Amino acid sequence: MTPLLENPLAILVIILLITTIVLLVMVISMHRKLKSFLVDVDSRNIAESLVSVSTDLRSLQSFKTELETYLSGVEKRLRKSVQSVHTIRFNPFKGTGGGSNQSFATTLITEEGDGVILSSLYSRDHVSVFAKPIKKHVTEHELSEEEGESLENAQKGLK
Repeated sequence: MTPLLENPLAILVIILLITTIVLLVMVISMHRKLKSFLVDVDSRNIAESLVSVSTDLRSLQSFKTELETYLSGVEKRLRKSVQSVHTIRFNPFKGTGGGSNQSFATTLITEEGDGVILSSLYSRDHVSVFAKPIKKHVTEHELSEEEGESLENAQKGLK
């Protein structure tokens, strides 16, 4: 009997066996990698996966366009909404003690500087309420000291 390693046929069988095992391990490894690459559960090949990814991409692009349109509208509406509010309480009758600090001046303005100043003068006998419109951070009406301070502080709140 000849030793196993001296027989050329045995050496060839061993080499073929080792090569087969290595190739089998490589095929299993490639199969696992391919399975992880396939995106959709029902995908059986790369083409189906790419079609699924392409469909999802088109759907995302459509959603992005719709979202940009929606957000553009929201931005326009937001600029026209009240962005800053400031209230000053004061006593219009300082020396007489009537009214205490129940009077107020409140400014409500948008980002564009449009809005209104609401002011109220309170005394024991009556209450007077005034509204002065604001356009582009300016009003055509004369402002009291408190109304001016309220407008100025509201404008600072926009920055």
